Amino acid sequence: YTKLARIVDSAVHFLDNVIDVNEYPLKEIEKMTKRSRKIGLGVMGFADMLFKLGIPYNSEEAVELAEKLMNFINDRSKKMSAKLAEKRGAFPLFEESTLSGEGRPKLRNATTTTIAPTGTISIISGCSSGIEPLFAISFVRNVMDNDKLLETHPYFEEVAKKRGFYTRELMEKIAKGGTVQGIEQIPEDVQRIFVTAHDITPEYHIRMQAAFQKYTDNAVSKTVNFTHDAAVEDVAEVYWLAYRNGCKGFTL
Repeated sequence: YTKLARIVDSAVHFLDNVIDVNEYPLKEIEKMTKRSRKIGLGVMGFADMLFKLGIPYNSEEAVELAEKLMNFINDRSKKMSAKLAEKRGAFPLFEESTLSGEGRPKLRNATTTTIAPTGTISIISGCSSGIEPLFAISFVRNVMDNDKLLETHPYFEEVAKKRGFYTRELMEKIAKGGTVQGIEQIPEDVQRIFVTAHDITPEYHIRMQAAFQKYTDNAVSKTVNFTHDAAVEDVAEVYWLAYRNGCKGFTL
């Protein structure tokens, strides 16, 4: 958390600078952006972190950790925004905003947190995207002239080798379905931790999103995966669950 605090401080400072150095397509956009100075600090690699902590994504422990983690990031980002406001001034619309009030610190930014999908940047960074679970533990990537490259999650591969059940054949078998569930060569405790998007119930997808949304100013990007035979009633139930839990929207 000490390291995370330092990174949050640097990121908020950086994102506030971006507002000033940015080239805006229209003067109106520049004016609106600089009046509220909204920034959107987010996360990625959450699923990888859970793997390394030995916590299943679809568990109470993971949901509780998500709340604790995002609460820390959100709170720290506000403190850094307040520090910047002392030096640089609050955002111009501060006094007219719901953030102003007696005894409340002035903030440099109207919002500080959001959770984006981080699709491309997570591939570049070599980590899981946003707050999403891993889509597949092992898969085949088709490149160039239909060359097939087998890719396995590096930490799963490390665990498989350490525990003595790694074989190329097994990785290929996993790649056919993406999941490790129900494969007898893989120990039960490993199956429990290395869950993928389709191993997780829609309810747990929503609960994880809601845990992050609780401490995020803007929206949270999250996909809820359904099976092909999902009924209309299943979809309706999840929409209501998302609504009741304070989610701002989700992809289904």
